[in-house]
Amino acid sequence: MNTSTERAGSSFSGYPMLALILVLLALVAWNLSGSLPPYGATKAEKLIFVGLLVGPLLLLGFLAAGFFMIQPNQAAVLTLFGEYRGTERREGLRWIWPWMGKNKISVRAHNIHSERVKINDLRGNPIEIACNVVWRVADTAQASFDVDDYKAFVNIQIEAGLRTVGSRHPYDDFEGEEVTLRGSVDVINRELLEELNDRLRVAGILVDEAGLTHLAYASEIASAMLKRQQADAIIAARAKIVLGAVGMVEDALTKLAQDDIVELDGERRAAMVSNLMVVLCGDKEAHPVVNAGSLY
Repeated sequence: MNTSTERAGSSFSGYPMLALILVLLALVAWNLSGSLPPYGATKAEKLIFVGLLVGPLLLLGFLAAGFFMIQPNQAAVLTLFGEYRGTERREGLRWIWPWMGKNKISVRAHNIHSERVKINDLRGNPIEIACNVVWRVADTAQASFDVDDYKAFVNIQIEAGLRTVGSRHPYDDFEGEEVTLRGSVDVINRELLEELNDRLRVAGILVDEAGLTHLAYASEIASAMLKRQQADAIIAARAKIVLGAVGMVEDALTKLAQDDIVELDGERRAAMVSNLMVVLCGDKEAHPVVNAGSLY
C-alpha cells in the first residue's frame, strides 16, 4: 500500500495580508466619498462607478478567502486540486491562495477509554477486559490520506489490539510460571502499547500510553472460577507449608543429633517427624499430651 509522508507546507503570514485588506478598504471608502456619480449622470458613468466599486470588493473577498488560523498543537493539511502540498504547523494567522484546500487536524493528545469486550484467554476462559489509551496524530498526511476516518480507525484497532493481547495469556496462574493478565500488569501493558503502535502506524498515529483498566471473568463463569481460584490458592499455600515444615523438621533432627541432646532410633525419629509434621501442617492449634512415662 502506498503511504503518504508529512512534509512542511508553504503559506504566508496573515498579518501583511490583513494590513493590505485594511488599505484596500480605506481606498474603497475614499473612492465612494469622492467619486459618486452626479445626479443625472449617464449610464456609462454609472457603470464606471459600479466597476470601480465592485472590483476592489471582489479583490477584498478573494484575499479574505485565503485566511486561516492555526491554534497551538494544531496543523492544517494543504492540498491543491487534490494534490498534497504539505502541512502547516506554524501557529497564528496564516494565508494561502484561496484555491488551495486546507483541512485542520488536531495533534493534541487524545484519551480513549475502550468499551468492555468479552474474549477468551489463552486457556479458553471467557473474560471481560477494557483499556485506556492515550494517542495523538504524528503524521498528518497519513492520517488524512491513508485511512478513510482516522478516529474511527483508532477506535476499531484499539478493540482489535485488546482482543489480540488478551487472548495471548491466561487470566491467572498460581504456579507463577506464565505471564498472566492479572499478575503481569507491566508486561501486558507494554505488549498492548507495542501492538497498538504496530496497528496504528499506517494511519500516522502514535500511542503514548496504554493500560488495562478492567479485567474480570465473565459473569457466567465468575462463581465457578472463584471457587477454582480459592482451591488453587489453598493447594499452593498447603504445598508451601509442607515444604517449609519438612525443612524445619530436618533442621530440628540435625540440631538434636549435632548437640547430642537425645539419641533417637528409627522408631523415635519416625514418631518425632510425625508429631512435628502434624503440629506444623495442621490448620488448628495443637494440644500436646504430656508423657509421664517411657516412650514405650
